[in-house]
Amino acid sequence: MNLSEIRPPKGQVKNKRRLGQGMGTGRGKFAGRGAKGAKSISGYSRMRGFEGGQMPLHRRLPKRGFSNAMFKTTYAIVNVATLNDLAGDSFDVQSLMAAGVIKKLEDGLKVLANGDITRAITVTAHHFSAAAKEKIEKAGGTVVVITPATRKPKEQ
Repeated sequence: MNLSEIRPPKGQVKNKRRLGQGMGTGRGKFAGRGAKGAKSISGYSRMRGFEGGQMPLHRRLPKRGFSNAMFKTTYAIVNVATLNDLAGDSFDVQSLMAAGVIKKLEDGLKVLANGDITRAITVTAHHFSAAAKEKIEKAGGTVVVITPATRKPKEQ
């Protein structure tokens, strides 16, 4: 006996009921969906918040408040440990993008102090945390701060 020869016991597996195939299926002409209307058609899904044609609650209530999200600054972040692991001794935005360390530059590059650094490197970035700056300089490296370009608020 092989695993491929094993069959389920008789009566355990039922045949799938094919709905909407007419009177012979035992589910009738409309297959339990009723006559006409959107809900009788396949692929129907009501939109979120739909209230049967009545103006939905989320549209009846006024908009309120203000969000500062469009003014938020988002930095591309690199840790000191990552720079220590990379080949070379000079790092800037272009070299880090080429190495695949950062994907996109939002409002500038910020270097953080996570991890240790064991060699002297030169890092050019828009922002440094105080601890990162201290670690790089303690290892004999140099820190070059670029002034970030002014930017417009993001689109919502």
